[in-house]
Amino acid sequence: MDPGHIRELFSGFGPVDIRRMFGGAGVFVDDMMIALVSREVIYLKADAETIPAFEREGLAPFSYMAKGSKRTITSYWRMPDRLYDDPDELATWARASLEVARRKAARTPGSARKAMRKMTRKPARKPARRTKQSRPARKAKAGKVRRPGSRRPGTPAGRSRR
Repeated sequence: MDPGHIRELFSGFGPVDIRRMFGGAGVFVDDMMIALVSREVIYLKADAETIPAFEREGLAPFSYMAKGSKRTITSYWRMPDRLYDDPDELATWARASLEVARRKAARTPGSARKAMRKMTRKPARKPARRTKQSRPARKAKAGKVRRPGSRRPGTPAGRSRR
């Protein structure tokens, strides 16, 4: 499924970013993944609050084969087929997936939480660049004072240990 088609499907929801990943694609809103696309099928993000809606539809979670065994990821569930033709209802399901992503970001440290902070904070100012004049002067080391041209003991002439 090409990115343009995915954006068109989610047009009733609003703008989404599509990023290629693992032979498929991820659908992102505000740097949070709300859906994944694999083998021409869209799977929406789900949690304990939204999984019953998927189960009522008779849908299954995302699964794949790895090293000869089937792996299942229960945080993404197959999107109902009727939503491919109904952008308004897809928008409702996508909003629910975005809420799932926000709930997860609120309780998970890491990149999802950073995305939530980024949405609620004012943009940070860039720190001023330090110039030679603004750098603090180096303190002189206590102890021996080396004269220019002198060498450290134990090193051949003309070579330093650095």
